[in-house]
Amino acid sequence: MKEITLTFAAICQVAHQVQQVSRHGRIDDEDLSLLLNSLIQMSPDNTLAVYGGNLTNLKQGLELLVSHLGDTSNSTKEKDPEFTRYVISLINLERRLTKQSKQMALLGDRLEASKRQLEHYAITSETLVASFASIYSDIISPLGARIQVTGEPSILKQTANQHKIRALLLSGIRAAVLWRQVGGKRRAILFSRKKIVNSAKQLLKTI
Repeated sequence: MKEITLTFAAICQVAHQVQQVSRHGRIDDEDLSLLLNSLIQMSPDNTLAVYGGNLTNLKQGLELLVSHLGDTSNSTKEKDPEFTRYVISLINLERRLTKQSKQMALLGDRLEASKRQLEHYAITSETLVASFASIYSDIISPLGARIQVTGEPSILKQTANQHKIRALLLSGIRAAVLWRQVGGKRRAILFSRKKIVNSAKQLLKTI
């Protein structure tokens, strides 16, 4: 349950950062670096190692998980349909991807190629962000059921922001792959919601 909670928190963190870019045109380099680095962790020792080995790095995602999946019967202000749509869309897209072995293999090859670029560029550089964005456009988008990102039109028109959003969505697919690998299932979001929320609360207490 801990692994399922951590990976679901990572998906939530991606969804939130996509909203930050699409609505406000901003994301901290540290936040972007954390999520993009998850794309090049090919053989991690454990789930947390994908996200820098520090639980604090997923604190935001854990808090988002609690606020969106937790019991908000006293208040509905925390609920955000757009946020939920991004999370579910990432999980659905990952499911389509795993059914296409050729695309999975190509994805691995492309990520390895991007990893080699790190010898010359920082992971948050325009070059690497554009590289990750092109992987998303070439491999994930053609799977169908595209994620319609909404936000401020003037911000969404900027190429740099488009690249950041696609690169972030790719990191969301990575998180969804991990989530499935540790036993995450779509029905668990409904039927094991309390367990996941309680697990997130326990993890937050240790930070």
